[in-house]
Parts: sequence; structure tokens; C-alpha cells
Amino acid sequence: MDLSPIRLSLETSVVATAVVALAGTLGAGWRIRRRGAAFELLDGLFLLPLVLPPTVVGFLLLLLLGRTSWLGSVLYGLGLRLVFSWPATVIAASVTTFPLMYMTGRAALEQVDPPLVEAARTLGASEARIFRQVLLPLAWPGLAAGVVLTFARALGDFGATLILAGNIPGKTQTLPLAIFFAVEAGDTPEAVRWSLVTVGISLAALAALNLWTRHHRGLAMRVVQQE
Repeated sequence: MDLSPIRLSLETSVVATAVVALAGTLGAGWRIRRRGAAFELLDGLFLLPLVLPPTVVGFLLLLLLGRTSWLGSVLYGLGLRLVFSWPATVIAASVTTFPLMYMTGRAALEQVDPPLVEAARTLGASEARIFRQVLLPLAWPGLAAGVVLTFARALGDFGATLILAGNIPGKTQTLPLAIFFAVEAGDTPEAVRWSLVTVGISLAALAALNLWTRHHRGLAMRVVQQE
């Protein structure tokens, strides 16, 4: 049995989650300090992949990165062919999952008690230091939840990946694509096996988040009791 869909899905999900976790957290931290209609419009742009059908997102990425686009022609001139390659799976998963991390990260950062932030500013801390030493440590439960949601969503991306990366066994065929084409070929047992693997990986990620959260909550309670 070819296990490449598992490997490709895990590689794609891990890399996309790392990229989106960094970009989404930094984007959320930058956004909470700014107000205005222009930034509300920017929010809409950031969240657009969440409301668009994944196939539309994949098609727009194909138009942007394809050989006939200005960006695609530059990339092709440099020898970078992203379409129908493994990096395309990462790009598709990153774009479709970014809104989840951005929304979750922004909500977590905005829940930090404002007087703590103002106290840090009064003491002369820079915005970057406040973000690193005040906001991130206090918002970590929400950020961790966003990372797990991002991973699970990246693991299950289908439409955008199919259009931008294609279904190339051993190269771009992730678990959702393997399930779809197994069903299309009438191979129900294989589709069931891949589905169970996908469910198992997702449940393991959620269980790890719950255990980690419970562990850190227990440490915090013990610290409070000791004080």
C-alpha cells in the first residue's frame, strides 16, 4: 500500500501550519493596534479565503502563479515552477487556513487585559517588547487553539490543492485527494482506510492540545495556590 498520501499530508500540514502560525500571529498583533475603515477593508481581504469556495481560492492562485500571469512568468524565468508541485500544496493550504489563525490570534490578543499593556507602555517598553513579553505569554491558549485548527484545516484542504497542485501520486496527492479519487474509482475500502487515517491524525492533534492545555492550567493553579 502506497503511504505517500500520509507523508505528503503531514509534510504539507506541518509546513503550512508553521508559516500560517507565524504570519497569522504577527498579522493579528499588528492589526489590534490599528483602527480605521481602511483596516476593516484589510480584514475583509484577510478573511476572504474563509468565505470563498476552496475551488475559487485555488483558481485565483492558479491565475496568480500560472505561467501566463506576470508573477508566474517571473517565477518561471527564475526556474521556479510552483504550479503542480509539492510547494503548491503548501501554498494552497496556507492561503485557505490563514483566516483561521488570524481570527483566533486576534481574538486571543484582544482578550489580554488592556491595563497590563498600558502599564508596560508607561514603563517605557516598546511595542515589540510588549508583544513578545506581555501579549504572547497571556494569549497562548487561544494561539495554541488556532495552531491546532490551522493544522486540521490544512490536513483537510481539497479544492484549492486539487486546482493549484493537481493530483499527482507520490508528489501532490494528499489524503483528501486520495479519498476522493478512491471513491471515484469505486475503491470504497481504500477510501475508508484513508478516511480513518485522517480522522485519527485530527483526533490526535486535538488530544495533544487538550493535554497540553490541561497540563499548563494545572501548573498555573499550583503556582497560584503556593502564593
